[in-house]
Amino acid sequence: MPKIQPPSKKTDPLSLIQKTRSVLLRIEDGFLVSLLLAILAMAVVQIVLRNVFETGIIWGDILVRILVLWIGMTGAVVASRRGAHINIDIVTRYLAPPARSIVGAVVCLLTATVCGVAAFYSFKFVAAEAAFGGSAFAGIPVWLCQLAIPVGFAMIALRYVLLGIQNLLPTGPPSA
Repeated sequence: MPKIQPPSKKTDPLSLIQKTRSVLLRIEDGFLVSLLLAILAMAVVQIVLRNVFETGIIWGDILVRILVLWIGMTGAVVASRRGAHINIDIVTRYLAPPARSIVGAVVCLLTATVCGVAAFYSFKFVAAEAAFGGSAFAGIPVWLCQLAIPVGFAMIALRYVLLGIQNLLPTGPPSA
């Protein structure tokens, strides 16, 4: 009687990439929804306080502006899910599928490099703000509010590294 082999414990690279993408999607969606709800809540509270009680939260408008920055960077991360960056694909349309995959991977890795450089220098900027020690509002440090920029660029860089690798795999680029 032949012996049945148990499944291999090796990690499939495609499976690992898919799991990583799935976790990132959930985190991004939850964070984006939370930010939108926070903006809406602050706006409603400010409207009620101003119109009913003739007062308001002094730092409410500043918080909304900072949340808009966070939503913008989170939205950019979400846009990178399918490689939805600005590109000119007139050349790649006429390439054979293998060459298209290679060009797509190179473009993704170049995009990741640019975003990685932006993340690096924006981290340096945020570190300088942390050393300066300024406060944005209600005792919240300025650097904490600006952290959206380097974190957003770092996440976009990670996303494009994953997309670049996935372009080179036999299954091709992701559909979602």
